[in-house]
Amino acid sequence: MPTPHNEAKLGEIAKTVIMPGDPLRAKYIAENFLKNAKLVNQVRGMYAYTGTYQENKVTVMASGMGMPSMGIYSYELYKFYEVENIIRIGSCGAYKPELKLFDIILAQKVFSEGNFALTLNNDNCHIVEASQNLNAKIIDAAKENHISFLQGNTVCTDCFDVYMTSVDEFLSRIPAGFEPVSAEMEAFALFYVAKLLDKNASCLMSVVDSKFIKEIATPKERQTGLNNMIRLALNASLKL
Repeated sequence: MPTPHNEAKLGEIAKTVIMPGDPLRAKYIAENFLKNAKLVNQVRGMYAYTGTYQENKVTVMASGMGMPSMGIYSYELYKFYEVENIIRIGSCGAYKPELKLFDIILAQKVFSEGNFALTLNNDNCHIVEASQNLNAKIIDAAKENHISFLQGNTVCTDCFDVYMTSVDEFLSRIPAGFEPVSAEMEAFALFYVAKLLDKNASCLMSVVDSKFIKEIATPKERQTGLNNMIRLALNASLKL
């Protein structure tokens, strides 16, 4: 039962999907972490692979960058492919000085000042929460595998925050008490679609830049530095 954006057949995608933004990262995960991985989608270069991790069936699929792309792929996975759980794994910018390169963040709530929810569902919603049950599975997996992480709120922007003319002005518009620890570009769409369709969604992020950090991660460092986050998501999938 293909969609305009996904050529996989019903049954070729697992109930749990690990979702990086980058198609090449999906390929990297399939080749380095999964057994018997099969490429089930390559429409628009958004690779999806289904295989097994410790004998557990799982799919790794790219979402692309930004809320519109994430909104399309997550909606179709939940609505047409009977997916129950999506764990986004991606990079983020840090807003706290104590966060270092490749520290892992588990999103609790996400804020967007965009109109994704209004356009999709006539809902003037700007804050949405991760699935508590799915976050609990990730927290359990982190403890069992001795992987450190920070749980906190994040902002989801319509543009790359590094290119904003004034990040401080953007932050001044965030509701009082929200106190984001990071910024990324996809989680709001994922969380809102999951809420709309009564599914489960979480977001794990690794820090790759910050105004408090002078060094910038190279593409190679990003690839290898994200391995702990990848393992955490995959080990959480074993609990679903």
